[in-house]
Amino acid sequence: MSRAVRRQQQPGSQPEGGGGGRKGGGGGRIRMFGSREPRQTRGTRPQEKRRRLAMFGWVSEIGSELRKVTWPTRDETAYLTMVVIIVAVAVGALLGAVDTFFNWLIDRVLLN
Repeated sequence: MSRAVRRQQQPGSQPEGGGGGRKGGGGGRIRMFGSREPRQTRGTRPQEKRRRLAMFGWVSEIGSELRKVTWPTRDETAYLTMVVIIVAVAVGALLGAVDTFFNWLIDRVLLN
């Protein structure tokens, strides 16, 4: 939409006197948003009630999503916990060995 069309749609946005010295006419600022408050239409609820209803809707949606989750059995949980512990210990031992090796290497090469 061109500036001229916007100026025509918003009455009172042009300053009195017209030209303003710029090429193309009007020198006034275009007011994009009116200063009027939005009017309340029929069927709308006050803001506080909407917030309370939205909060209860949010809680019910959480419950709905949690019912859709497939939870692991006790045996699966124990098995996967042991896998995580074993992998963590193995990676820790590997990193410890690499650290010890580089410590030994630096002691031999740089400090002698």
